[in-house]
Amino acid sequence: MAAIRRPSTLAAAIATAAALGASAFAIPALAAGAPAAVPYAAPAAPGAAPKLDLKDGTLEWGLKESFRRYVTGIAGGTISATDGATQAAGNGPFTFSDGTGTYDPATHNVTTDFDGGVRFSSTAHGFDIKIADVKLVTEGTAGAIEADVTLNGAAQDDIELASIDLAGIRPETANGSMVFRDIPAKLTADGAKAFNGMYAEGTELDKATLAVAYSTGGTPTPPVSPPPSTPAPTPSTTPPTEPPTGEPTPTPTPTPTGPASETPPAAEDGAIVDGNLDWGVKESFRSYVTGPIAKGKVELGDGATRSGAAYRFPEGTGSFDADGQTLSASFGGTVRFLGHEEAGEYVLDLELSGLRVEVADGEGTLVADVATKDRETHEVATYEDLTFATLDLPGGELAAEDGVVTLGAVPATLTADGTKAFGGMYPAGTDLDRLTLAVSLDDEANLPGGTGGTGGSTGGTGGTSGGTGGSGTGAGTVGGSGTAGGGTVGGSGSLASTGSDIPTGALLGTAGAIAAAGAAAVFVARRRGTALEEETA
Repeated sequence: MAAIRRPSTLAAAIATAAALGASAFAIPALAAGAPAAVPYAAPAAPGAAPKLDLKDGTLEWGLKESFRRYVTGIAGGTISATDGATQAAGNGPFTFSDGTGTYDPATHNVTTDFDGGVRFSSTAHGFDIKIADVKLVTEGTAGAIEADVTLNGAAQDDIELASIDLAGIRPETANGSMVFRDIPAKLTADGAKAFNGMYAEGTELDKATLAVAYSTGGTPTPPVSPPPSTPAPTPSTTPPTEPPTGEPTPTPTPTPTGPASETPPAAEDGAIVDGNLDWGVKESFRSYVTGPIAKGKVELGDGATRSGAAYRFPEGTGSFDADGQTLSASFGGTVRFLGHEEAGEYVLDLELSGLRVEVADGEGTLVADVATKDRETHEVATYEDLTFATLDLPGGELAAEDGVVTLGAVPATLTADGTKAFGGMYPAGTDLDRLTLAVSLDDEANLPGGTGGTGGSTGGTGGTSGGTGGSGTGAGTVGGSGTAGGGTVGGSGSLASTGSDIPTGALLGTAGAIAAAGAAAVFVARRRGTALEEETA
């Protein structure tokens, strides 16, 4: 028999819900992770299973929060939702309505079309982007958000604007409807072209939320009387040599008592034997360091690696106390940011190591060892066990599951002490990248895979020897949380995970070039060190 491809979570949930709610229809129950009881129906011919009609759907998606802020901020532009789409207050996400579509049980694919469009325009920065005819399609556990995109009058129809990942998404179901929340989305290559390269392929976008109602389509299959509870034996020309055992009621197997067959219970607390911390520090800072102003790089050492666009710090050690709800987890690896090279030496040089997450009394902190060089004196300052960020912990108690304690996408906020690492370019309270932690309490426990971060950066996995440098002030003026000329440029807010504060590329045009030049001027002016120049900057 040919293998059957596992359906996506969305398709599985739709099929299961329909099977449980429509006893007269021959619809397979394809629940993710576990079989569901399906009312008995006569076998249907191949391709005869009726499709499910999807209706009253909505797609809530903001594309990218930092892009919305950019359009209405420094670009001085406007955003308008049209033809049935709406936008939430406070420059929030969009809702595309009146979604209709189908679920095909033969392929397990889902297609849903929505009404409404969105237009982003800026006369000052010279762009006009229209998005319409939005669709959500799935195949397997992957999928895409498609749309017609018109960029400055040039139309591109039915492009894959964003890829979506349905793995691990579980629906909320009630009264014939389902809601799939926080579906991860990333910009595709075609999507990057549609935005004229302002964001790179793979950039994290806003997470999407799909709500859909369902009903069965096609002609119902007449119900068939269920078979008897005990199937009659199959006629045979050879008399059986043993009494039939009846497969529906297998002979009970004695419970083994030997220690070799017992599975030891997973640890609930105690010493941490391994673990990973995934964190990107701050996306706009990464982009600044490796961008056209600082022209720098990012180096990873001591076992740190890339995890998506963020970094993975490995070899977790420490302890977890379930009763006291305390966690202390230290991680290996270093990350070093280098930029503004002058005479073979980097003026911007920031290294973070010895990362540690502490949880106690319902509060969380991120601690780090910091080495950073003053931008004026070029003297290196080191700080051990610096309380770098506060963590906004999720509600509920921390608990180990299968011997693993996890914290996923935890918001992190820069502390007053943490500002020392950046030479004051970011104020206390600035949003940093969210972090994800997974630590194991058992050598046999399986740590989850990488979660990654957002945005992109370059640089290899080189060492962290030598070099000194300051943090510079440029990041505070472009893509950071500082100000230029009294107005905020970018910001420290984040989308889903982090978000890039200002898009780069051709659509910024002359205004972008001016902003970049201004940032470089501020950086140079501050290095001169006079009070007048500081005040002017």
